[in-house]
Amino acid sequence: MLAVISALRNRIMDTTLGLQLLLWTCLTVLAYIYVGYPVLVWSWSHGRRVVDSELLPHTNQTESTVSIVIVAYNEARTLPRKVVNLLNSAGADRICEILIGSDGSNDETRQVIADLKEPRVKLFDFPARRGKPSVLNDLVPKCRSEIVLLADARQMFDPNCIQRLLAHFRDATVGVVSGELVLRSGSAQTTAASGIGFYWRYEKFIRRCESRGRGVPGATGACYAIRKSLFQTIPPATILDDVAIPMQAVSRGYRCLFEPEAVVFDEPSKSTRQEAIRKRRTIAGVAQLVRLFPRWLLPWRNPLWFEYISHKLLRLGSPLFMALTLTANLCLLEMPAYRVLLIVQLAFYAAAVVGWIYQVAGRGSQLFGPPLMFVTLNLTTAAALWDSLFARYRVTWQKTA
Repeated sequence: MLAVISALRNRIMDTTLGLQLLLWTCLTVLAYIYVGYPVLVWSWSHGRRVVDSELLPHTNQTESTVSIVIVAYNEARTLPRKVVNLLNSAGADRICEILIGSDGSNDETRQVIADLKEPRVKLFDFPARRGKPSVLNDLVPKCRSEIVLLADARQMFDPNCIQRLLAHFRDATVGVVSGELVLRSGSAQTTAASGIGFYWRYEKFIRRCESRGRGVPGATGACYAIRKSLFQTIPPATILDDVAIPMQAVSRGYRCLFEPEAVVFDEPSKSTRQEAIRKRRTIAGVAQLVRLFPRWLLPWRNPLWFEYISHKLLRLGSPLFMALTLTANLCLLEMPAYRVLLIVQLAFYAAAVVGWIYQVAGRGSQLFGPPLMFVTLNLTTAAALWDSLFARYRVTWQKTA
């Protein structure tokens, strides 16, 4: 009997030690993903100035021109405003052409472009909707300029955006330059919008640090420029062209930079549902990249391997690490220290629930916005991985509002 009791005690002890190891391993990985990596890239970039934007000229001092490519689906209402925005910018004299790819539009896109009577604007009206990657594969090789700026129809450019992007290409090692997406916050900001704004500031901090270091593993889809000679066609089913295209340039030894003063403006999602739809597709796209470009998982094939793994891929495992942390914690409640840890976890999730209640009630909260965003993001990540596993996504973009 004593032998049996001793064996049970040893098994329980082994299980307890295993649960503690599991819990602290998951917590450590989560801490690295969301805190450790940002601190690490900040420390690497601190004091380094790969490109100091304050030293770049505010005026046109180079002869390079730019071709702008916009892929649009039923954007007749926004395209005229976008074209006017571009042609009124400080760098308008450097725009040699604006190529608009109408991806199977069935609205008045053709007519509104014709009404502009702008010789630099060229419409390519594709009858069948194929998705942005296919249109980019067709249009970028047609561009006349060596520098190609890829943009979306909806977001408006800051007047100095184009000049800020082009200035970096005086450096022959730079292959891609990404602009910064700034979310306008209204007076009646929702809790979800507060959380999304917090998340974007966090993301931009990381990208700024990466850019001052070795480079950024991706770009802002609404605004990034690339050397035409570095453009390579991407698979038609690619969801994240703004990662696939820059990373192909990076794989060839060129740098991808983030220019925080090349600003493009957008409105934040007003609800967690809108943001979840957008983010679910984005995260599914990150998982898809592993299948489409497995060579990027190899350090000797990917110059930004560390950044790519830490910034992009590890976050895919965040929902699992969170679930395992909570489960292991529940199994260790006999120890007082783990009761405190459980209270901390439950308090965080309770804050997210309160944020959701605020959101449903139409009230704004900067305090509960970040917990709501964090939990929503990880629930969305789990759903996106499911989508990716069974290819339950579409390459064509569906509007969320």
